[in-house]
Amino acid sequence: MRRAGSIREFGCGRELRAGAGGWGAGGKKEAQSGLYWVFSGILLIFFSLSYSCKEKKYPHDLPTLSVILIFMNEAMSIILRAITSIINRTPSHLLKEIVLVDDYSSNEDLKGYLDEQIKNYNAKHPGLLKIVRHQKREGLTQARISGWEASTADVVAILDAHIEVNVGWAEPILSRIKEDRTVIISPVFDNVRFDDFELLEYAVSADGFDWALWCLYEPLPKEWYALKDETAPVRSPSIMGILAAHRVFLGEIGVLDGGMHIYGGENVELGLRVWQCGGQIEVLPCARVAHLERAHKPYLLDLSIAMRRNALRVAEVWMDDYKYMIYFAWNLPIENPGIDYGDVSSRKELRKKLNCKSFDWYIKNVYPNLIPLTTVVGYGTMKNTLNENICIDQGPVPGNTPIMYGCHAYSPQVLKTSYLTATRNLLLAFALDSFLSHASFVLQGSSVMNKKTKRCLEIVKDNPSSPYRLVMQNCTGQKWNVQHTVKDWGKRSALR
Repeated sequence: MRRAGSIREFGCGRELRAGAGGWGAGGKKEAQSGLYWVFSGILLIFFSLSYSCKEKKYPHDLPTLSVILIFMNEAMSIILRAITSIINRTPSHLLKEIVLVDDYSSNEDLKGYLDEQIKNYNAKHPGLLKIVRHQKREGLTQARISGWEASTADVVAILDAHIEVNVGWAEPILSRIKEDRTVIISPVFDNVRFDDFELLEYAVSADGFDWALWCLYEPLPKEWYALKDETAPVRSPSIMGILAAHRVFLGEIGVLDGGMHIYGGENVELGLRVWQCGGQIEVLPCARVAHLERAHKPYLLDLSIAMRRNALRVAEVWMDDYKYMIYFAWNLPIENPGIDYGDVSSRKELRKKLNCKSFDWYIKNVYPNLIPLTTVVGYGTMKNTLNENICIDQGPVPGNTPIMYGCHAYSPQVLKTSYLTATRNLLLAFALDSFLSHASFVLQGSSVMNKKTKRCLEIVKDNPSSPYRLVMQNCTGQKWNVQHTVKDWGKRSALR
């Protein structure tokens, strides 16, 4: 069982492992998709539903549904499992079509052989399946937009192709959207292990994100518990990678941001836009979809490159003065991050046209758990002037006693220096928290002193040939510099 507040390891850009040469390159065929073929026959996974969900009744005259399946170099058997589960577990009078979107796959069996399989399905279910093929690789966001453009039903469910839907997954979605077309639905994700297809059922939670826009699970709101109805919709600040929406309403609010690259951040962008522009996001406990865990992501070895760019794009359009929190989280200089996030003029115009609310409104009314970094006055790597080739580092694992290590500026070396109004001193927020307690660090090029002990953070060598190590000792006048400083801190400190 995963805990609320933890990073979701799939669907949010956190899977950064891939084989040499790209997606499955050099590997055995059965592992090329990150899913083992031997377990992926059409025998579907057994799901269980809570008693309350089983007993829940829905109207018969629900809206029609288009299911969009996105893939790029997915295992053929995985795609067939997804299609079969959708057909078998969705009432036929509600399922209008399944739209497959191929983002320029290179696997040969996803070409002619897949077309044959589509013909076989359509022979049994006339006109049910259609396929859209990109002529170049356009990325996940554009693939989802292509699927939406090709769909014709009242409601669209935009899914990955490596999923299986649960029994009764569609009715709660369609019923809720029939009640309110401005609701965007996130199903409950379960997880299926790629090596043995074991189902791991996950508890219901709300969807959130951190300031780097990585996805998080959030605890269920107390208002939901007060309803004493485990089938009730859960108000959610954000949405994960798959969703369902009224097709026309999704178009009215701008579908997805086609300017996003590859993967990452598009779900947060949609969540902000929905809430700020008059809609709402809900997780439905009775709508469950199993996500087949993959060993690799197909697009990039390191998704953080695209994620960082996309995060800046989201910040520029939707976050107003809070956008600087994204720079802090990604350790980028505010004045010139050196990253081209593309033309956002059309998205800003969309926001103006829809008369959307401010990000400050969103923080205060939708996502108060997202705490602004308003006290940050410095952030990034921290170096001692004795040797500026080494930086303070968290060490091998989070929570480790900090060490000195060659500077690389990745997350184990990114810290934040915060101004504490009550004490008129600075706190180093990092693995250093427990090491330093409250520390005085007033200016660039100053000492770092523990207020209580009057000892300083310094670096020493045990002998001339040994590496530097961090110590707290009697102050000898050593000086420290932090990588980035916030010049107009006073403006941001008043944000909340």
